[in-house]
Amino acid sequence: VQLQASGGGLVQAGGSLRLSCAASGRSIWNDNMGWIRQAPGKEREFVAAINWGGDITYVADSVKGRFAVSRDNAKNTVYLEMYSLKPEDTAVYYCAVDRVQVGGSYYYTPDVADFGSWGQGTQLTVSS
Repeated sequence: VQLQASGGGLVQAGGSLRLSCAASGRSIWNDNMGWIRQAPGKEREFVAAINWGGDITYVADSVKGRFAVSRDNAKNTVYLEMYSLKPEDTAVYYCAVDRVQVGGSYYYTPDVADFGSWGQGTQLTVSS
């Protein structure tokens, strides 16, 4: 599967943006998916995850209440809605497939190490 994140850009603090992750090559309808970000000079950080059915989601504490993850399996696409953006949200955002927790259920909060099939990321810059 190939994953392409898009929708990033330059946003003022307090603004909103929606990122999209389009999959190609095969359907991701039965994959648990995730969003991960990497800020300059920092390690990759888990942001959000969603199971294949879209009825179970996780968001990191750092973005809880501000970010939401969703998916449209008919469009083979996963989304990340971001509100009340802060300068510390500045990063390259990637989507990826959860290789460890499969089958729609989660047994623990997803970890960055669980994800594979990394797509090309999209840059988000939040200005203060």
